[in-house]
Amino acid sequence: MARDFYEILGVKQDAKDDEIKKAYRKFAMKFHPDKNPGDKKAEEKFREATEAYEVLLDSQKRAAYDRYGHAAFQQQQQGGGGGGQHGFGGSFADIIDEMFGNSFHGGGNASQTGADVRYNLDISLEEAYRGKSAKIKFTTLVCCTNCKGSGGEAGSRPTNCTACYGRGKTRYQQGFFTIERTCATCGGAGQIIAKPCRPCNGSGRVRKEKNLEVKIPAGVDEGTRIRVTHEGEAGMRGAPSGDLYVFLNIKPHNLFKRQGADILCKVPIQMVTAAIGGEIEVPTIDGNQATVKIPSGTQAGQQFRLKGKGMSVLRMTGRGDMIIEAKVETPVSLSKKQRELLEEFAQLGNGEKNSPESQGFFAKVKDFFEDISKSR
Repeated sequence: MARDFYEILGVKQDAKDDEIKKAYRKFAMKFHPDKNPGDKKAEEKFREATEAYEVLLDSQKRAAYDRYGHAAFQQQQQGGGGGGQHGFGGSFADIIDEMFGNSFHGGGNASQTGADVRYNLDISLEEAYRGKSAKIKFTTLVCCTNCKGSGGEAGSRPTNCTACYGRGKTRYQQGFFTIERTCATCGGAGQIIAKPCRPCNGSGRVRKEKNLEVKIPAGVDEGTRIRVTHEGEAGMRGAPSGDLYVFLNIKPHNLFKRQGADILCKVPIQMVTAAIGGEIEVPTIDGNQATVKIPSGTQAGQQFRLKGKGMSVLRMTGRGDMIIEAKVETPVSLSKKQRELLEEFAQLGNGEKNSPESQGFFAKVKDFFEDISKSR
């Protein structure tokens, strides 16, 4: 006994078309033959789901199924499936294209929507912090001004292609699959133009340089993608344009390193300042300066956090923090007097009190060698 179509897709009997599409899309992604090569059970489940989807998404077929059940289609099935009654309709083809690409059908889209365009844009860290309006220039396919995108000369009207009957695709039955391919006669447009426009050769679009201004919001990060709708390639013969995607690359900064919403700045600090303490001035990403108090005994790698001095946060009002990392600098090119003073300091110093880490380390080294000697 054939399974209930609603049960197969896991939807209720009053499910809307969007719910049916969503359920089928999830099902097909899991059991599609391309993802389960050689798995007969997966192939059978996919076939059942496809049949259920084709019936439930067609209002007339669904009404007949709700009233008569599977008996409504027994006659068509016995007739050998002629005419593609249980084949893949246009809506099914659209879903398969979304999940697996046109390669599954081997064909194109009759609407001939323009392709999306990618543009890589380099910006500075300061620009990512502030946001900006960027002027970009690229070459793409735009609507032909001579024919206004129709693809035909003035007075020439397109007629439906006799090979595909205006669908832009032709079908071939293969088992329980119906394979769709782009119509070779009309190139997928679904129409034939007797007198094609000369500048665009009947495509309704020409290649031209395009200038745009793109708004970049504050707080964007490396790899952020900005979508500008309908600014990609123009569609064939007046079909909708694709979208423009601007991918952002943030150039390295010579002072700051971004860490999410925070900014890291490694600051060299003189040995004397690190030892006795003091204050230093550091630049901030907003172009101002901040004062950082350095406590006495600051060690290399020690960090200090400045609240709210970091990067802007995308679509939020707050800011991250700025992290100052101390790089204690050992003095070089000492004068004779400086060397004498340092030597005097070393003689006056209390090793364990002044340098606890080094004293602790060398105490462990001493214990290490003593243990080796005892074990011999």
